[in-house]
Amino acid sequence: MVKHQPLQVYEKQVFVSFVTGIYGCRWKRYQRSQDDSSRWECTWFIILCSSFLLLLFWAYFWSVAQNDFNEFNLSVYNRSGVWKDETIPLLASTTVGFSYITFLLILALFHISLGQQLNLYWVHKIGVLATLLTTISGVITVDDIWRDEWDILFVSLQATAPFLHIGALATVTAVSWLVAGYVIRRERSNFQIMVLLVYALVLVALYLAPLTFNCPCVMDRHSLKPRPDIIGRRGAPMLAPEHTLVSFNRALQHGASSLEADVTISVDGVPFLMRDRTLRRTTDVSKIFPARQLDDASLFNWTEIRSLNAGQWFLESDPYWTVETLTARERSRIGNQTVCSLTEMLRLASRANVSALLNIRKPLPEHPRSRNWFMDTLWAVQKSGISQKRVTWTPDTDRGRVRGLQQAANEKLSLEEIRQRGITSLTLHYSKASHGDIQEYLANNVSVTVYPVNEPWLYSILWCSGVPSVSSDAPQVLRKVPYPIWLMSQNAYNFIWISSDLLSLIIVIGIFCFQKWRMSGMQNYNPEQIMLSAVSHRTSRDVNIMKEKLILSELNNGLSSTEELSLYPENGYARYSHGGPSR
Repeated sequence: MVKHQPLQVYEKQVFVSFVTGIYGCRWKRYQRSQDDSSRWECTWFIILCSSFLLLLFWAYFWSVAQNDFNEFNLSVYNRSGVWKDETIPLLASTTVGFSYITFLLILALFHISLGQQLNLYWVHKIGVLATLLTTISGVITVDDIWRDEWDILFVSLQATAPFLHIGALATVTAVSWLVAGYVIRRERSNFQIMVLLVYALVLVALYLAPLTFNCPCVMDRHSLKPRPDIIGRRGAPMLAPEHTLVSFNRALQHGASSLEADVTISVDGVPFLMRDRTLRRTTDVSKIFPARQLDDASLFNWTEIRSLNAGQWFLESDPYWTVETLTARERSRIGNQTVCSLTEMLRLASRANVSALLNIRKPLPEHPRSRNWFMDTLWAVQKSGISQKRVTWTPDTDRGRVRGLQQAANEKLSLEEIRQRGITSLTLHYSKASHGDIQEYLANNVSVTVYPVNEPWLYSILWCSGVPSVSSDAPQVLRKVPYPIWLMSQNAYNFIWISSDLLSLIIVIGIFCFQKWRMSGMQNYNPEQIMLSAVSHRTSRDVNIMKEKLILSELNNGLSSTEELSLYPENGYARYSHGGPSR
C-alpha cells in the first residue's frame, strides 16, 4: 500500500487575501500573482491617484468655503428661483467619494508594498470613473456660478499652510518606502532614475516651501492687536430672519458692536431694509401680490411692503438648520415679523449705543425718488435720533450732500483717492484685503472692515493682521473666539520647520539604506542553505513549507534529465526526478 505525503503545504495569508480580494476580487491564492503589473493596470493606478488628488483638493475647498455657504445658496437661488441648502448634497457626495477613493488607494499601496500585482476589479473601475467625472462636473459648475470663491483657497493658506506642510511632509516621507523598494530592487532603468529624481525634487520643494508662506499669526504675541469688533451683517441671519428687528436684537445679544443693513427706497420715499432685488425670497409677496412677485422691491409703496410677512419663510425653509433650537415663543415672534424700516433699525442702534453701516441701493432712473433718495435717507437718520457720527455712509455718490456722516467705500482704493473723497474707512471683501494692504491703510489712519467673516479661522488671521472690525452673518460663532486659534513666534515656527525637515530627511535616508540592505540579502538567497539550517529548528509543518519553496525554486532554475532531488519526510520519503514525484 502506497502512503501519499502531500508535497505542497500553503501558509495562510489572511491580510494578503483581504487586500487582494477587496481591491481586485482575487480571494484565492492561485488568482494572485507577484509579476509586474501590466501597463493597463498601471494606468488605472495613475487614474486612481489623480482622482484622489482632485478629491483632496475638492474636499479642502468645501471645508474652507463654509464661510460663504450663504453666498453660494444665494447664487443658486438667483439662477433657479428656489431657495434650499444646496451644500448638503455636495458635502455628502464629496465625503462619500473621497472616502471611497482613499480606501482604494490605500489598498493599491498595500499591493505595491506586498509585491502583489495590481488588478483593479471592474466594478471599482466604474466607481472610480464615476467619482472622477462627478467631481470634474462639480468643479466646472462651481467655476460657472461661483467663480470668485476660488480666492478663498489662497486666503485659507494663511491659516492652514504650516499644518498642510507638516501633513504633506509626513505623507511624502512615508512614500519613500515604496520609492526605495521600486528603485533598489530592480535592475537600473531610465524610468527608475526619473522616478527617483521626481521624488527628490518634490521632497526638496517641500523642505523649502515655508519660505513662501505668509502667515499673519506667525508673530510675537505681544504685538497682537485688540480683538476686532463684530458687526451684525443683516443682524444675525442664522438665528432669525435677516433684516428684521428680531435678527438685529439677536446680533446685539451676541456681542455685535455695530449693525449693517442693505437699504432700498420705496416708491413713496420710505427707506426699508431688503437685500434682494425682489421681495419673493424673504416675504410672502407671492401670496399677497402674486402678479407682482417678480417686480423690483423699490416699486412697492410702504403700505404694501408693511403688509407682508417677513418671518414665516425662515420657519418654513430653515435655511441654516437652526429652527429646532428656537423656543415656541421665539417661533411665534419670528412668524409675526414684518419688513423693517431704516428708521426702526437706527432707533434700535441708538438705544443700544452702537453704530450702523448702511449699504444703500440707488433707485432706478425711472423711479420716482431717483433724484431725492439721499434726502429720504438723511431724513430717516434724523428721525431715528441716532448721532450722525455713528452712521457710516457707503454709496459713492452725493458724498458732498451727506456731510456729518462717516464716509466709507466698498472698494479697494489708493491712499490718494481716499484723501480726495474724504473717506475714513473701507469695507472690503476678505479676498481683497491682503495683510500688506491692511497694514498700509492702518498706518495712514484708514479704518478697515472685512466681510463676510463667519468662521473662526478667518476671524483669527484677520485678528493677527490687525483688522479693527469684521462684518459677520454669525456673531454667535465669533463670540466664542476669545483668542486666535493658533499663534506662534517666528523663532518657534522656524524650529518646528527645520526640525521636521531634518527628521524627514533622516527617515528617508534610513529607509533607502534599509531597503538596499534588505534587497541585497534577498539577492544572496540560497534555498538549499536555508532548508538545511531550518530543518532542525522547525516543526514538520514549517519543514513542508520550506520543501515547497525549495522545489519550486529549483524547478524555476531548471533541472536536467539526470538531476534529481530527494526529500526525506518524517514517514517515508519523496523523490523527484525528471519523470515526476514517486514513492
